[in-house]
Amino acid sequence: MTSSKNGDGPTFSVVGGTDSASGAAKDETTDKTALLKLAQLRQEHRDLDEAIQALTASGPLDQLQLTRLKKKKLMLRDQITKLEDQIVPDIIA
Repeated sequence: MTSSKNGDGPTFSVVGGTDSASGAAKDETTDKTALLKLAQLRQEHRDLDEAIQALTASGPLDQLQLTRLKKKKLMLRDQITKLEDQIVPDIIA
């Protein structure tokens, strides 16, 4: 805060501050986006699980395709876990 000496009254300045209303709106938008992405990844993970089950039940296995599906499923699980950690940080209480 600075004040002027010419009698106009105090002059205020904010340095490095953020508007709490716009910050909260940004966080809310980010949270909604993250939750939507999380739901999409979970659905894709379930779909891959069903595809793997269908492939194994359908008779002769295509081992290469099965391996690729499982690898993709594991990558999705890693992405889900990472996104969940961003949404709900591990805070020691």
